[in-house]
Amino acid sequence: MIDTHAHLDALDDPKSALERARAAGIERIVAIGSGAASTRATLAIAHDEPGVSVAAGVHPHQAADGEPLDALLDERIVAVGEIGLDFYRDYAPRDVQRHVFDGQLRLAAEHGKAVIIHSRAADEETAAALAGFDGTVVLHCFSSPGLLPVALERGYYVSFAGNVTYPKAPELREAARAVPADRILAETDCPYLAPQPVRGKRNEPAYVVHTIASLAETRGEDQAELGRRIDDNATAAFGLA
Repeated sequence: MIDTHAHLDALDDPKSALERARAAGIERIVAIGSGAASTRATLAIAHDEPGVSVAAGVHPHQAADGEPLDALLDERIVAVGEIGLDFYRDYAPRDVQRHVFDGQLRLAAEHGKAVIIHSRAADEETAAALAGFDGTVVLHCFSSPGLLPVALERGYYVSFAGNVTYPKAPELREAARAVPADRILAETDCPYLAPQPVRGKRNEPAYVVHTIASLAETRGEDQAELGRRIDDNATAAFGLA
């Protein structure tokens, strides 16, 4: 199985968390670098850890920080992300978010990289920005049902995190039922959003098994088979070996 989105550099002890993940059957992880310093730290964690790939991007919260986009050009980077728009927190001015997002989409297109998208309270503008991008799109920590029709029409990958397991999130489970078998992904977004069976704990890659179990129940599928298919989908999405 795979955790397709983990902030390993935000964990207190990444090495121990990776050991627990492998013990739980999680053999691969896509670790996310948010900005230059985070990317360097994430690459260092991944260096001696088999099965750990790295994505890197300037998060919309960082858009006004002047983070250099060329930090994303390391040959070990499998995707550009997470990138996008967040009009809920508005930690950066919206015009700056748009400018940085567009620049990273161009960078991904130039280098043939998938993009991992963060979108919150910005469905229409996110869809519009992505309309001209012809590469692979992953909608991370899917929580915007308004984006689902666009995702289905354009063939985006849709990745579900621990919040799909929460009792008060029936709309996310409804979305999970609608995603085609070859486009569904699962993630922890750790250390955030621990799934319901471990809610209140600090999230880590091992806990993606709970999200996969919930998705399997929601979709009426076998958990082991869904786990294998999600791993196959991630291989295709990110060009993993």
